[in-house]
Amino acid sequence: MRELVLKLVTSDSKHFDGAILFLRLFVGCMMLTHGMAKLFSFSALANTFPDPLGVGPTFSLVLILLAEVGCSCLLILGLLTRLAVLPLMFGMLMAFFVIHRTEPFTGRELPLLYLGMYVTLLWCGAGKYALDEWIRRKIIRRSQVR
Repeated sequence: MRELVLKLVTSDSKHFDGAILFLRLFVGCMMLTHGMAKLFSFSALANTFPDPLGVGPTFSLVLILLAEVGCSCLLILGLLTRLAVLPLMFGMLMAFFVIHRTEPFTGRELPLLYLGMYVTLLWCGAGKYALDEWIRRKIIRRSQVR
């Protein structure tokens, strides 16, 4: 019984990379669905999309599509992970503080949840099951050969 309790309360760092992989795939796929919905209704949204930066609704839509589709794909692959979360974080900050500012908190919590997952990925990186790690290992091997 004591061993079971110890297993339940002990941190297990050997599963960290698997957990980060899950988080990357989960948040990447979830945000990709948001981006694809916007992409498929681009013509309908182009003139009415919120413009928090003052660059025009069409350009704002293009920017958020680059983040939600492009950066989500990078997250799923684990490629340039820490850089890829930055536009996504910015988008969620805009959604929380600007776009949905007049809504009650329950209408704004989704961008905040995404933001929390992106901050975690920024902090932890992609983990070892990612293209970032494969590239890092290649660079290390090349530098050791020279």
